[in-house]
Amino acid sequence: MAANWKMNKNHIEAIHFVEEFRNRVEQKAINRSDIVICPPFTALRSVQTVLDSEDLEFKLGAQNMYAEDSGAFTGEVSGPMLTKLAVTYVILGHSERRDYFQESDEMVNNKVKAAFRNGLVPICCVGETLREREEGFTNKKVEWQIVHSLEGLTDEQISGMVVAYEPIWAIGTGKTATAQDAQDTIATIRLVIRDHHPDAADKVRIQYGGSVNPGNIDELMAQPDIDGALVGGASLDPVQFARILMFE
Repeated sequence: MAANWKMNKNHIEAIHFVEEFRNRVEQKAINRSDIVICPPFTALRSVQTVLDSEDLEFKLGAQNMYAEDSGAFTGEVSGPMLTKLAVTYVILGHSERRDYFQESDEMVNNKVKAAFRNGLVPICCVGETLREREEGFTNKKVEWQIVHSLEGLTDEQISGMVVAYEPIWAIGTGKTATAQDAQDTIATIRLVIRDHHPDAADKVRIQYGGSVNPGNIDELMAQPDIDGALVGGASLDPVQFARILMFE
């Protein structure tokens, strides 16, 4: 269960979030889920310090990384930099990265490989636009993204990673795919993985992302192939995020 804050919260606000969230989240939620907080790069060190000093059981995640470990890449952040901050997870190929920054499946694939090279767990995002869904191309789109974004990975690597299905039309819009729609597409993703990596299909964790909130989390998590959620806007509020983690 991952909180993607996107470009929100400075490092002071991030500290306040963690301090309130720790008092709101119930031990039941901590025991049954990997809870990941993904702040902006500028708040990673501050969040990591709070998690370490108070021995909190939450994982630290980053929202992106570059495929190279070092070099003349102004403005980028590398895997080794993240691991030094005790980052465990990294979101890669988010639809906003693919759309606004023109990241291709090849670029995402290189980043996923770099994450594994540096001991990070990638959360690899896939999903379709509203037009693609309306024209019946959802399954073809996610199959293409899965095959090319995970190309060259071993069964062991795929078993240990996370895939996030995020219909682009449901991100930040208040619209949510029905639980059955999400289940159907995530089941397709698992079948695609099974075709190429049969030993990994039942082990890889597949999240749903797209306007997840306390009102829809129970139905989403009741689906057999949905293993977790990548939460955007609702994760900015520690009370809302804590409620989401108490899904039935």
